[in-house]
Amino acid sequence: MKTSESEVRLRRLLQQRILVLDGAMGTMIQSHKLSDAEFRSDRFADFPHELAGNNDLLSLTQPEVIKQIHLAFLLAGADIIETNTFNSTRSSQSDYHLEDLAYELNLEASKLARAAADEITATTPDKPRFVAGVLGPTSKTASLSPKVSDPGFRNINFDELVADYSNSTNALIDGGADIIMIETAFDTLNAKAAIFAISECFEAKGLTLPIMISGTITDASGRTLSGQTVAAFCNSISHAQPLSIGFNCALGAEQLRPHIEETAAIVNCYVTTHPNAGLPNEFGEYDQSPSEMAAIIADFAERGFVNVVGGCCGTTPDHITAICKAVEGVTPRTIPQLKPACRLAGLEAFNIDAASLFVNVGERTNITGSAKFSRLIIDENYEEALEVALQQVESGAQIIDINMDEGMLDSEMAMKIFLKLIASEPDICRVPIMIDSSKWEIIEAGLKCVQGKSIVNSISLKEGEEDFLAKAKLCLKYGAAIIVMAFDEKGQADSLEKKNAICKRSYDLLTQTIGFPAEDIIFDPNIFAVATGIEEHNNYAVDFIEACRYIKKNLPGALISGGVSNVSFSFRGNNTVREAIHSVFLYHAIQAGLTMGIVNAGQLTVYDDIPADLKKAVEDVILNKHDNGTENLMEVAVNYSGILKRKPLQILRGETPMSKNVWPMLS
Repeated sequence: MKTSESEVRLRRLLQQRILVLDGAMGTMIQSHKLSDAEFRSDRFADFPHELAGNNDLLSLTQPEVIKQIHLAFLLAGADIIETNTFNSTRSSQSDYHLEDLAYELNLEASKLARAAADEITATTPDKPRFVAGVLGPTSKTASLSPKVSDPGFRNINFDELVADYSNSTNALIDGGADIIMIETAFDTLNAKAAIFAISECFEAKGLTLPIMISGTITDASGRTLSGQTVAAFCNSISHAQPLSIGFNCALGAEQLRPHIEETAAIVNCYVTTHPNAGLPNEFGEYDQSPSEMAAIIADFAERGFVNVVGGCCGTTPDHITAICKAVEGVTPRTIPQLKPACRLAGLEAFNIDAASLFVNVGERTNITGSAKFSRLIIDENYEEALEVALQQVESGAQIIDINMDEGMLDSEMAMKIFLKLIASEPDICRVPIMIDSSKWEIIEAGLKCVQGKSIVNSISLKEGEEDFLAKAKLCLKYGAAIIVMAFDEKGQADSLEKKNAICKRSYDLLTQTIGFPAEDIIFDPNIFAVATGIEEHNNYAVDFIEACRYIKKNLPGALISGGVSNVSFSFRGNNTVREAIHSVFLYHAIQAGLTMGIVNAGQLTVYDDIPADLKKAVEDVILNKHDNGTENLMEVAVNYSGILKRKPLQILRGETPMSKNVWPMLS
């Protein structure tokens, strides 16, 4: 798609110096002390609802006031001015019964800012000014319930937000914006809906504009209103490939400092901040002087934290002038080279890279993997089902796999209900979610409920390349990593040759055709049962282990996963032997490159503590050392029906020293 000339100029300037945003539109509007009649003007003189305080409406009723505010900030030194559209979404304007004006409000506000920027640029052509079209957070939240008594309730959903943001984005572009700015994001799911909408608008118009994303930390906890940490927020919105990520509002510069410092170290794009002029006093006013605020911003700049600075609530043209002087001549932050990693998020960030220990994906919230969980969901006993999820996390699961595929259920509805309820349980939703289904519509429904960066389980070439790439593109838009099954148009890969070929073909299609990040691709080369008595099955474990080795060597960046319980299915009913099989299998698979496994995150088997005769018999089967391995294992198995030695999974979370001989297992 076409890149605009203004974006080229903007990126060139960002390499040369720290740029300055404008200050607070609301503060400046309040200084005019406009009456209700002035808010209404002639056009809305007889409108039956109150309109005073609807600042965005002034783009229509008092356009000269808005333009003069823009000009004041530009003359103060701002490089980028923000459109007067913070509340110009349909959902926010519905508070004034003016939702049908949303497109016009965004269009006219964008035109006003464009005219002001062009007017000042004409006087100083060597210093171009830019217009950031603002998409505000709306007055609603897709991640949280406004009803304490009903945690699953939402007053808006993802699709409604996408439609709303699409309407606003189209208008901002049509009005001449250079940048699209997702502003004061307090709910990351709202921000993800905005990213999705922007992506669709760009595709429809055949162009791209740079995207700036600014979240807001609501209090001293260092989290957004919807509960995410700084790192989790950054991971969750990185798929937008934004020009910048930063934080604004809610706090003053001094209180934002640690969060901006953290952001500067973990994002590979530019960093912005436009804080309030200190914290509000008892009257809700902001007392921090221009010089005081500028001194704090100067420290940010000198320490290499920022690329773009400005002001939010309480900041005036005088603040912007002082900030401009404070950062003049200071070298802008250098974008760091981050090592490749699959950067996931729940309420907290979870990064998987080459140095990561084995990752445990809790399977007990999978209807097909837990009879208890299945019964609870079918009976709509979601309260106890949440306890199952909590037990998985408390036992060491770093990701939880959620699957609702059951013929007796409305599986799509069950997925949405459960994910919304999980969102209200911080002890559960602090970890990333793996959304698991054989039906794409259920996966997509789940993606619309999760604010963090999740994993889709799974997509494959089963329905051909076109279907495969279409789903992968949607995963990119939703901001999810993907598990790719070794499955093509001819069926599931059951040999090493087929596993390697399908994984290589999938990898090339994803990375070369649509630019899917290699580190967000997780291959599942299919774990099949061994010791079934069928000769063709004897090499299944070896084939999987060798496929791991192939992927690790030949498909750089990609991760590897598998459903561990499958390997021991022929010994269902004998937990002792199953545990030994899982332990031995994982011991060899992890050494070959297996990154994660879907396991019961409540137990561990210690490889070295497996009885010698059982371990030898299992190892002979897993590694297919001789033809009568299955018979030998069956003979040994009759002597074991107890429980092998186990340890809590915290050992795999880096909380205690890790031995190569200790691996997770399933019971």
